[in-house]
Amino acid sequence: MTAVEQIRREAPLSGKNESDNKSENEKIEESNLEHVVAETAEPEVEVELTLEQQVEALQIQVQQAQEDLLRARAEEQNSLRRASLDVDKARKYALESFAKELLPVVDNLERALSSADPDEAGSAAFVEGVELTLKALLAALEKSRVIAIDPEGETFNPEQHQAMAVVENSEVEPNSVIEVFQKGYELNGRLIRPAMVVVSKSS
Repeated sequence: MTAVEQIRREAPLSGKNESDNKSENEKIEESNLEHVVAETAEPEVEVELTLEQQVEALQIQVQQAQEDLLRARAEEQNSLRRASLDVDKARKYALESFAKELLPVVDNLERALSSADPDEAGSAAFVEGVELTLKALLAALEKSRVIAIDPEGETFNPEQHQAMAVVENSEVEPNSVIEVFQKGYELNGRLIRPAMVVVSKSS
């Protein structure tokens, strides 16, 4: 065999070896690359809760439901209490406007008695009739918890009395009620009309 033929025989073999070597190198590089990608990739997040976590979440939900129930019951009790107070208040003071309309009648009957002359002929029957009418009217008012305020001789109370005049008087303590122009009235402890009074002061 000549030298040329020897070269031709070896040349293809040499090229084939290089191709095979290149293919092997590429496979190694791809394998290394896949290995690197696999190592750097983020791990998958575990989305399923454990049994203990599920129980804890359910306990929180139950506690929240219990708190909501207690809050709802408290609001219901407060609403019932407010409604009861409103009804009680309406019942207590339902007669206030009506009682105010009757008070001038009481005042007129008292004035009629104070101005009547018992010695005058025929006035005795009149006085007796007015007294009976006034007594019945006051009894009806008291039955409805309408109470008269007649503070003569008492200490002046600005919450119940209205001072119409202040006069010097050394015979009584200062700030005392020495005269009542008009009685006051209260309904179930609430003032519906102050007493009009004269108050003393030191000289």
